[in-house]
Amino acid sequence: MSDRQNKRMNAWQAAATAVFVTLASSGAMAEDREGWPDSFSVGTASQGGTYFVYGSGWTNLVSDNLDVPGGAEVTGGPVQNAALVQTGDLDLGMVTMGPAFDAINGDSALAPGLKHDKIRAIFPMYKTAFHMMALESSGIDSFEAIPDGAVVGVGPEGGTPGTYWPRFLETLGKSVEVRHAGAADLAGQLQDGLIDVYAWAAGLPFPAYSQVEAQNDVNFFSFTDDMVATLVDTQPVSSFTIPADTYPTLGEDQASVSMWNFAIAHADLPESFVYAVVDTVMNQNEKMIGIHKAAIETIPENVDKNTFIPWHPGAIRWFRENGFDIPADLEG
Repeated sequence: MSDRQNKRMNAWQAAATAVFVTLASSGAMAEDREGWPDSFSVGTASQGGTYFVYGSGWTNLVSDNLDVPGGAEVTGGPVQNAALVQTGDLDLGMVTMGPAFDAINGDSALAPGLKHDKIRAIFPMYKTAFHMMALESSGIDSFEAIPDGAVVGVGPEGGTPGTYWPRFLETLGKSVEVRHAGAADLAGQLQDGLIDVYAWAAGLPFPAYSQVEAQNDVNFFSFTDDMVATLVDTQPVSSFTIPADTYPTLGEDQASVSMWNFAIAHADLPESFVYAVVDTVMNQNEKMIGIHKAAIETIPENVDKNTFIPWHPGAIRWFRENGFDIPADLEG
């Protein structure tokens, strides 16, 4: 065979190999996507809150990377997200660990008695910090300074702040009027003088707080060390420090409490789809931080912060393939 014929043969073999690899890859992709949803929905929370900003961001990131239309749904927050994922009305959602624990044990405020046995953890998000804000003109600059009868906005019923702030206030002996509303609504009510204190729980910095701070002189405050100890002993929270540089006018670190947040999925979603969702979020932390700074904690090393939500098989496969342990008793 001549050199020219050899070259032609080698070129033909290379081309045939490339076609074979392409076809094989296409077949694998088709197989991987078997049973995938035509679109997916993610439960977040009220507009103006961290959940909505963060959730909309990772929904779009996953949608763009997987070429599957996704929609971030405005909800009442973690309690409602858990219930809607349980019933299949949402594919994916975001929860804090307190409401998730209640849901799994049948103590959901929205569905009492229903054990949420169809929710599955898929990736760690970040810690939710509890903190408070008042207008400087109110004279309220500490938890102790909140007067009896004050109106305290605590977020929508079914959300983490709306669920736990009333408990905190009662535990710490405050006799106040609690008002439930969304993040943006409460920001407006504070500026209009309709509430005295805006209490919230979210990843830092909290967008609605930043907006109010940019337009008004405000006081940020939280708890004393003794209050933190009381809440840690009586509520499903951990001690936490709000850094001084969280907001431009926050002059010093503040003692507080926090809960971890996790993304969840319905148990019946295809393993390969959930694997792809986890792979997208876990491998693009810089883009996640660009969505919200709280995503600095959206890393696989925080997988161990979930100690009771069963994991989805797609998430289990991703974490184990990448060297992270999932306990056998949390296999969903």
